Amino acid sequence: MSGPQPYNMDISIVIPVYNEEESLPELTAWIDRVMLENNFSYEVIFVDDGSTDRSWEVITELRHANRNIQGNVKGIKFQRNYGKSAALNEGFKAARGEVVITMDADMQDSPDEIPGLRRMILEEKYDMVSGWKKVRHDPVSKTLPSKFFNWTTARVSKIPLHDFNCGLKAYRKKVVKGIEVYGEMHRYIPVIAKWSGFRKIGEKVVEHRARKYGYTKFGGLGRGLKGLLDLASITFVGKYGKRPMHFFGPVGLLVWLLGFAEFVSLVIQKLDNRATFTLTNRPSFYIALTSVVVGTQLFLTGFVAELISRNSSSRNAYLIEQKLGLENP
Repeated sequence: MSGPQPYNMDISIVIPVYNEEESLPELTAWIDRVMLENNFSYEVIFVDDGSTDRSWEVITELRHANRNIQGNVKGIKFQRNYGKSAALNEGFKAARGEVVITMDADMQDSPDEIPGLRRMILEEKYDMVSGWKKVRHDPVSKTLPSKFFNWTTARVSKIPLHDFNCGLKAYRKKVVKGIEVYGEMHRYIPVIAKWSGFRKIGEKVVEHRARKYGYTKFGGLGRGLKGLLDLASITFVGKYGKRPMHFFGPVGLLVWLLGFAEFVSLVIQKLDNRATFTLTNRPSFYIALTSVVVGTQLFLTGFVAELISRNSSSRNAYLIEQKLGLENP
């Protein structure tokens, strides 16, 4: 006779929180209504990213004050602000649902979209589904840079999405357990998923609501410039993160060979009886010397990077001040 079967949770909802105390009660009630209407078992994991308002107190109150939802509300409180990527990464570690949904805490993402996103994961067999805010209610300072970087990312990554940075996304559980989100790479989770081997990535047009409380914490030219650097980084890491010697080795060898070939040419000319020049008086001598040195350095960089990649520990180590309902995740 078989023993008791493990409990399977339908949905985990991971919500990064930074100074969103006003929206949390209404958002939680809305999520609970949608879950009850669809008879889903669920958990909401709020990750407080070092908020300076009463966000954590509100999460604690939601956990303990309402018997209907207290078992579903869980929380992680960072000791300081680490950023959205860190919040998502810790939420992914804690999630137990068959399908994992991420959404923002500002109520611009609609929980009514959750059943449709879940259906695409389970019935259409997507590994990941990204929301597409086709109609946006954001200032121009946020929408124009977003359009440019979405266009750039789609062409570089070969992933046909319109909105990489939409907070509303759905994942198969094995995806969130198989990827690592660090730095500011939350913008490029679809790219990270693709490089990890999860290639069935789709999108769904979702409602984008005007902000009801507070003000946006993101936006501007600086965010866009960081986005370009992040894209370059994730593209390099995706291709060469596990084999850096495959990048640095050929480049270093090519530069070294060019320098060595120039040295050989100079020596041959010097040995020719008709050549009376001094090697160190020729500009090409210093170009060749620089090429040999740089080539050697690149090659050694490849060796060092290879050693680091094979022996490095996790980049994601965050100080967690408190947990709610996740003491034994």
